[in-house]
Amino acid sequence: MDWDAIVVGSGITGGWAAKELCEKGLKTLVIERGRQVEHAGPDYTDFEAPWEIEFRNLVPESYAGQGWQYMKDKGDWIYRMQHLQFFADTQTYPFSYPDDRPFMWTRGYQLGGRSLTWWRQSYRWGEADFTANARDGHGVDWPIRYGDLAPWYDHVERFAGIAGSADGLDAVPDGVFQPPFEMNCAERQVAAALKRAMPDVPMIMGRTANLTAPTVEQQALGRGPCQARSHCSRGCSYGAYFSSLSATLPAARNTGNLTVMTDAICHSLEVDPATGRVVGVRVINAGSLEATIHRGRLVFLCASAIGSAHILLNSRSDAHPRGLANGSDALGRHLMDHVGGAWAAGRVPGLLDRYPYGRRPNDIYIPNYRTDSQRPGDGFIRGFGFQGSANRGRPLDAAGLRPGIGKAAKQAALEYGPWTIRIDMFGEMLPHPDNRLTLHPTKVDRWGIPLAHLDCTLRANEKAMIARGREEAAAILTAGGCEDVTAGARFDMPVGSKTHEMGTARMGRDPASSVLNAWNQAHEVANLFVTDGACMASSGTQNPSLTYMALTARAAGHAVELLREGRL
Repeated sequence: MDWDAIVVGSGITGGWAAKELCEKGLKTLVIERGRQVEHAGPDYTDFEAPWEIEFRNLVPESYAGQGWQYMKDKGDWIYRMQHLQFFADTQTYPFSYPDDRPFMWTRGYQLGGRSLTWWRQSYRWGEADFTANARDGHGVDWPIRYGDLAPWYDHVERFAGIAGSADGLDAVPDGVFQPPFEMNCAERQVAAALKRAMPDVPMIMGRTANLTAPTVEQQALGRGPCQARSHCSRGCSYGAYFSSLSATLPAARNTGNLTVMTDAICHSLEVDPATGRVVGVRVINAGSLEATIHRGRLVFLCASAIGSAHILLNSRSDAHPRGLANGSDALGRHLMDHVGGAWAAGRVPGLLDRYPYGRRPNDIYIPNYRTDSQRPGDGFIRGFGFQGSANRGRPLDAAGLRPGIGKAAKQAALEYGPWTIRIDMFGEMLPHPDNRLTLHPTKVDRWGIPLAHLDCTLRANEKAMIARGREEAAAILTAGGCEDVTAGARFDMPVGSKTHEMGTARMGRDPASSVLNAWNQAHEVANLFVTDGACMASSGTQNPSLTYMALTARAAGHAVELLREGRL
């Protein structure tokens, strides 16, 4: 069967591409390399009690040797049995990197992809983010500006459901919001003191893709309000958090135009040498290894920043010896993540008659307050923001880790500790051409596809940013009235630790230096669109998924217009 459109990947962007294309009348095939997962199905563990999670939610040491070491390295907060089923191990799905430059590539190979486990932080980019490359000369100029994307931010926010407040900040423009979650008493106290002492450094409540007042459209899809259980990464049976499984794929399915194929490994794209256009997607069945070609008029690559570039690099031919759409040699280059490693923590004085209640699913946010690309004495360009939260140590928290026995130990286990707060840096990584993905020259996976080789590291600009981030994190908490403030920094954090990979098939104005145009359309292949993190020309400091959604919806609308006008 020939399709109007083929979408490769079913995560954040793949789901959006499917929804937009199907709703515009296109018979659409979604190809997902992972297994079938049903919304609120047996893979979800959000209704299991702590004692019902296998191994009491701890991961056995033997798992590290089975390809899960990278998840362990991400930290105990994520290395838990409650959601390990939604992540890919490196033994089954290997990749490579230089021994002295490890890369932490987190993947979710199932229907819905990483939309089942994302942190749901949803911030618009501001005008300064789209002009940063042009201002300081690092990277290519974005071919769009905030005004081009603003109506599409409205569109995706309205459908997805973003809980947030109007804060009037240029760095993170206001949008279409449902009622926000609230800061707790300690966060409000720190935010108020910070506003008095450092008025140019705002601390706001985070904006998150969790429903607080579902619309009629959202309710029709079976989505309900967030219950503040903070079991989001286990899968949300209420459909309160936005994911492909709870929102976009059901909307696409309701049109009658959607077909989904799981356990289907995309090997490469087939090109008609006469027209230069994609005519099919070569797929390998994950189990049987049978290869098939599916033909379509449009192809949307939504397989992740690394996954989509990997497919294009593997789509080599005599006409495209360096990979498809790679006449610029920009494909696979300029790999970015957000920069972490700097943090600060402190004790919030007082409030000992107040106690935490519920499990709010999101955190506080300090957006990038550096309005200029470079400040005297910084030693780096661009900027950073912070995410974090305040809490009070609950009874029994870590009680088994404290020394002591008998009555005194039991009494200590029942006492609340003081209020504390911690903030962690999210900085902007510059697009560097030597931070790149290539095909491994000799190693292949079980489907015969060359391994992705990721050679990417933090450079002087990012390390200077981490050093300054540590200082400013401590200064922010001190200005917020915190006591016993401590701060730290790690300069050896592997790229990928923030799970915000971007930039391997960047947008740009000039085909000589970029892969995609202003509509996420390949310069060299008119019916090929790439709308995931690969398309980003810079990384900004905000969590990027909301921008991916808006870019995808915009690109899908443009692609359908081109089809109807007979230009594709």
